[in-house]
Amino acid sequence: MSTRLDISVVVPLLNEEESLQELTDWVRKVCENNGLTHEMILIDDGSRDSSWDKIIEISRVNSNVKGIKFRRNYGKSAALNRGFELAQGSVVITMDADLQDVPDEIPALYRMIIDDDFDLVSGWKQNRQDPKSKTIPTKLFNWATRRLSGLKLHDFNCGLKAYKIDVVKNIEVYGEMHRYIPVIAKWAGFERVGEKKVEHRPRKYGITKFGLERFINGFLDLATITFISRFGKRPMHLFGVLGTSVFILGLIIFMWLGIEKIFIHTDAKLLADNSWFFVALTFMIVGVNFFVAGFLGEMIARNSPERNNYRIAESTGFDQGEN
Repeated sequence: MSTRLDISVVVPLLNEEESLQELTDWVRKVCENNGLTHEMILIDDGSRDSSWDKIIEISRVNSNVKGIKFRRNYGKSAALNRGFELAQGSVVITMDADLQDVPDEIPALYRMIIDDDFDLVSGWKQNRQDPKSKTIPTKLFNWATRRLSGLKLHDFNCGLKAYKIDVVKNIEVYGEMHRYIPVIAKWAGFERVGEKKVEHRPRKYGITKFGLERFINGFLDLATITFISRFGKRPMHLFGVLGTSVFILGLIIFMWLGIEKIFIHTDAKLLADNSWFFVALTFMIVGVNFFVAGFLGEMIARNSPERNNYRIAESTGFDQGEN
């Protein structure tokens, strides 16, 4: 029976052929100098340069390096998710391939997981070496994520992170969800989330893959994950409350208009001539729609294969395979 590796280093990449040799050599040197057994999983996310040829070349010389090539560009989340599925190390380290993340941080991150018993440690690029067009939107994104998630991390989007193997085997990452892995992990029950200040270097090769589309998609995914994590299995708790509240508000307005017509302004025009009539009607229609959406959501949730998919940390008294 083989012994589990100390570390799996998972690196998603897109058009990074120039940095791969230096990166893999650096990771290997750091791990060997610190007595850490490791594997390095490089996921080529549809590169159009010679990145895949470079990965093949490196893996022939360095047996620790493994590679996966996607047929097209699926995104960083898809690459990380595949890397998590393949990882075998006790600790999984993720980092970017552009050499802005420094492999020298790996031993300290590893110790925080093993010795300090964190489930996840997120890097914090306190002195970020990026243009303002990237740092300003990122600060806004981090502020919004802190507010919605309750996690007090400074830098959710740092690619340099460390995880217990159990964490990456119990979460799914898709869309732009790689930004929210600490949030996903917390809502999956892995609540020991730490943070470490890490060195961040200017990009040495190539160009950044960050763009306005990714920034907008990131916020849309934040709204999605917030809803799914809180109400995915009980949508009526959200839509039912909203629908009932809005419907009652519309009903109150109707009642007031009726009382005013009968007892106060008996000679007034028809209710339909009052603009508040249409406000009340709109509220009641919207309220009913919310309520119906809640019922439909409940029906979908109850018939979903995920409806009773609950992650179990430990069990006792069962024969192997029963649970």
